[in-house]
Amino acid sequence: MRTTLTLDPDVAERLERAVQGSGKALETTVNEALRIGLAMTEKPVVPPPFRIHAFVDGLQPGLDPDKMNQLLDDLEAGEFARQPSG
Repeated sequence: MRTTLTLDPDVAERLERAVQGSGKALETTVNEALRIGLAMTEKPVVPPPFRIHAFVDGLQPGLDPDKMNQLLDDLEAGEFARQPSG
């Protein structure tokens, strides 16, 4: 089949580079590129399902994650109490 196409400048440049890089004829390069591109449009890409993997947060039994600020305050107060007064 013989067809005349008008290529966008960026497509023409990429095609020219592909022809030079492959050493193949323009017609062969265009046919290969079209085969690849058309094959991609025939099979839509389905992303893998999104999954969330739970992990153990590593807190010791008896520690409430909602009271971490209180724990930090207690630790800082203890550190402050151990400092020599001066």
